Amino acid sequence: MNVDVLLGLQWGDEGKGKIVDVLTPDYDIVARFQGGPNAGHTLEFGRQKYVLRSVPSGVFQGGKVNIIGNGVVLDPALFKAEIESLEVSGYNLTKKIFISRKAHLILPTHRLLDLAYETQKGTGRIGTTGKGIGPAYTDKISRNGLRIGDIEYHFEEKYKKAIVHHEELLRQMNFKYDLASLEKEWLEGINCIKRFKWVDSDHFINKKLQEGKKVLAEGAQGTMLDIDFGSYPFVTSSNTICAGACTGLGIAPSKIGEVYGIFKAYCTRVGSGPFPTELTDETGQKMRDLGYEYGSVTGRPRRCGWIDLVALRYAIMINGVTQLIMMKSDVLDAFDVIKVCVAYEIGGHRIEDFPFEIDNTVKPIYVELPGWKTDMTKMQREDKFPKEFKNYLSFLEEILGVKIKIISVGPDRGQTIVCCL
Repeated sequence: MNVDVLLGLQWGDEGKGKIVDVLTPDYDIVARFQGGPNAGHTLEFGRQKYVLRSVPSGVFQGGKVNIIGNGVVLDPALFKAEIESLEVSGYNLTKKIFISRKAHLILPTHRLLDLAYETQKGTGRIGTTGKGIGPAYTDKISRNGLRIGDIEYHFEEKYKKAIVHHEELLRQMNFKYDLASLEKEWLEGINCIKRFKWVDSDHFINKKLQEGKKVLAEGAQGTMLDIDFGSYPFVTSSNTICAGACTGLGIAPSKIGEVYGIFKAYCTRVGSGPFPTELTDETGQKMRDLGYEYGSVTGRPRRCGWIDLVALRYAIMINGVTQLIMMKSDVLDAFDVIKVCVAYEIGGHRIEDFPFEIDNTVKPIYVELPGWKTDMTKMQREDKFPKEFKNYLSFLEEILGVKIKIISVGPDRGQTIVCCL
């Protein structure tokens, strides 16, 4: 069997959690392969709303196995809070969630370092959530990190050594902090992690594949935030693309099957960084309000704009996307005209390939399409789509070169249409 991969194609917040939940019945295992607790996946069903930060989005569907892979960085304190909120809702997760021994830990001082580094950047801030993800990945790459498996091997000694090093860095930056309260919650989180089964996820997943089990790899953030291929330096600290599933779970490239690429019918971005199609006018605010575009973890308002096919086509190429999934189609129901960015103008030249760097000199070149002016939220079948919406889909598919197989018309899992055309 192969591993199917589901990931975002824009700047994150595409709605990956909902689609993982929808697809999970067809899989035996859901495995998160990268990212940290800054990535919130929102799911709504049964008139309840859930926000998952580190827990894979397959936990709500039957007895599926959910794996937190080696490419994830895990904050014990936030993980404990997330588990407790889900258990209050009646979900018993100890038999559903397996944690890779090779997943790295976010230490309490990583969060402090994150804030200190961001403060030092001044006006050049990246817009980090302050959850310690960047410093944790930095320690991982510099070979100073602590992993889940270290909890069983001389953990106190390794932990103290790391804390001493971090505190020296904080002193050098003259950053004032209170470690005691953070450390107390963090150590309680370590005890919570001990409740769960730890696995060598690379061996575990490959053996399950040999047994014929179906695996869905779940990504966090989006392709345009990838550390190598995103809008650097305004990116996250991990590989959010399809290749990240190989390194984040320990599977060979030849094991990759379907690649589900998720995008919104428009575009959003959180934090700093270039955004060619951003709308700072009433239209952008209308998108934000209709789509309730506020961070599921941070609550920060998202920047909104028209869909960008230059970036989207690039993301499809980088990931080898085989099926497209369009989210939040209903948000555009109220617009008379829908704009689609098909190219950039840079220095007076038309550019259709995503460039090395994008900044505020990049001008989007738009094609305008008529809006459908129809309430999509009650629709159950594609043959009920208005003509203008079908034309929008056809236009996107022609330029992107990949079929749109699933369309979301609302936040609930039931508001999902699988297309046959």
